[in-house]
Amino acid sequence: MGCRNNERETQPYSFRAESIPEKGVRTEALHLIRIMPAEGIMKFRLYFLSFIVCAIILPSTAFAGGKTDTAEKNVVVYTYDSFASEWGPGAEIAKRFQEQTGYTVTYVICEDSGSVLSKAIAEKKKPRADILLGINAFLTDKTRNAGVLEPYTSPNLDKVVPVQIMMTDDHLLTPYDWGYFAIVYDTQSKVPAPQSLEDLTKPEYAKSLVIMDPRTSAPGLGFAAWTKAVYGNDYLAYWKRLAPSVLTMSHSWSAGYGLFTAGEASLAVSYTTSMAYHIRYDKTDRYQALVFDEGNMIALEGMGVVKNAPHRAAAQAFIDFMLTEKAQEVLPETQWMYPANTAVPLPESFKTVPMPKKSLTISGTEAEAAVDAIISILEK
Repeated sequence: MGCRNNERETQPYSFRAESIPEKGVRTEALHLIRIMPAEGIMKFRLYFLSFIVCAIILPSTAFAGGKTDTAEKNVVVYTYDSFASEWGPGAEIAKRFQEQTGYTVTYVICEDSGSVLSKAIAEKKKPRADILLGINAFLTDKTRNAGVLEPYTSPNLDKVVPVQIMMTDDHLLTPYDWGYFAIVYDTQSKVPAPQSLEDLTKPEYAKSLVIMDPRTSAPGLGFAAWTKAVYGNDYLAYWKRLAPSVLTMSHSWSAGYGLFTAGEASLAVSYTTSMAYHIRYDKTDRYQALVFDEGNMIALEGMGVVKNAPHRAAAQAFIDFMLTEKAQEVLPETQWMYPANTAVPLPESFKTVPMPKKSLTISGTEAEAAVDAIISILEK
């Protein structure tokens, strides 16, 4: 199995990529990446992917004959690919964490948050990870049932993170960023902006909406959960009304949103904060995030300490650091999500992003239970 090592003594990590195709994972020659929940998520950059990799960013001492005590000054973080990509927050956070604590960071990169959890489950009897980072709210039940994490309450958690975005009462998972799922509207399209989920079912929106597969995409599952939260037991009747409005259901957020920004559709499922990216890098407010009176589904992303972690003290230190302003200020324009720490000022690109008046949430178990029935409607 080939590896690529780039040792840089001035950095708190080096890079090694192992070519390990994952079962059932599709590759795309042209892949748009958004860093965020489950898909590894806005990162609207073109990312050329010739194969799926399991990438490991190792401390610089790992290949330099470092002493055992140096190796112990390390924390192993399992996360999704775009968090540790060159445009993600991972490298800068590792640098700042080392400067403050002396610990280096090893990022073991999986395709998405589901893969992060699966890898930890596979290693449960002999854990290699110290931290799981990127577990979205819909995976909370699975994570608890898997028994791979242990509760940890960071000393400053209640002081800096609002109760509204806490993921678990016992702090099995600690939130580090959050946002809202939304319908993003192209203001240059020929249809008016919908004002509600129900508006999307009107004939004028026929073949105008791009959605994502809830079995493979975080925004796809988020949208499915959103409809369940709003319509309750009548959600399938809603999906029957919505089906004529769906242009396509893409395998991933990146593929679907790419169609939308290419002008193939007027509307797409994404996040309210997608708008901030377009303002920052495209210098346009053409793409507007819509908030509805019935509320928008919240998107939460968390991290947790692995049960029997090899470096528990380092893991707890990493959780503590991730909640500081020094770490949190890196997130808005790399994750394109809101920082969990409310003391962190938002960049200018976020100033016009609308904030829903009502926040919706349902359990991951309830959301996943709705998926098969929704798919059966769309495949008819």
